[in-house]
Amino acid sequence: MDKHTRKEFKARALNEIENLRQEIPRLKEQLKPVAPDNAIGRLSRMDTIVNQSVVEVQLGKARTRLLRLEEAVRRAEDDPDFGLCEDCGEPIPLARLMAMPETALCVHCAE
Repeated sequence: MDKHTRKEFKARALNEIENLRQEIPRLKEQLKPVAPDNAIGRLSRMDTIVNQSVVEVQLGKARTRLLRLEEAVRRAEDDPDFGLCEDCGEPIPLARLMAMPETALCVHCAE
């Protein structure tokens, strides 16, 4: 990976990391339980419980993505072979690295 692409990857990844760091507290806030004395109605309470389940999954995915992006940024700074396919040695496209920052294979080799 050339310096320009590496720099572009790091900039995009750091931007995504910042967005995730802002999103995670918002998701945590949505997970707060609804007090039983809160008169929102039985159906609304059921909707809230379902929505909290969805938010819990989103929160888990956001945390996982954050960890993967942080690790990828560290590798981009330290590993001179970052962004090169481990099998064929060809550059991994930037779009693939952004979608799957933990990847070590290009699309062709991954198939």
